[in-house]
Amino acid sequence: MDKIARNGLLYDFYGPLLTEHQRQIYEDAVLNDMSLSEVGDLYGISRQGVHDLLKRCDKGLEEYENKLHLIEKFIKVRREVSNINALLRDAQKSGMLSEEARQSISQIEALSGSILGEL
Repeated sequence: MDKIARNGLLYDFYGPLLTEHQRQIYEDAVLNDMSLSEVGDLYGISRQGVHDLLKRCDKGLEEYENKLHLIEKFIKVRREVSNINALLRDAQKSGMLSEEARQSISQIEALSGSILGEL
């Protein structure tokens, strides 16, 4: 996973654990793609101060993931549900299912779709 996508996931999962000040600066610098100078001017801190705060935030977010593994679990569940959907599609393509089996497959697809939607 590339660094930008990983930082986005880390922020999505653990951003609420940062202070309000950290969240604002992180969002402006990382998510809103503002330069360090622009963020510094906006909050009245130096460019180096913004850089240091972002590094501390990144380190803190990584530490949360290292302890809680929520992103790792999220990716695993999403992959497994996608595999379930692929198996269901393969079963439907076989054409040798009873009506009852087709209905069950439709219900399973709806449930797995709901799970993926929640993720």
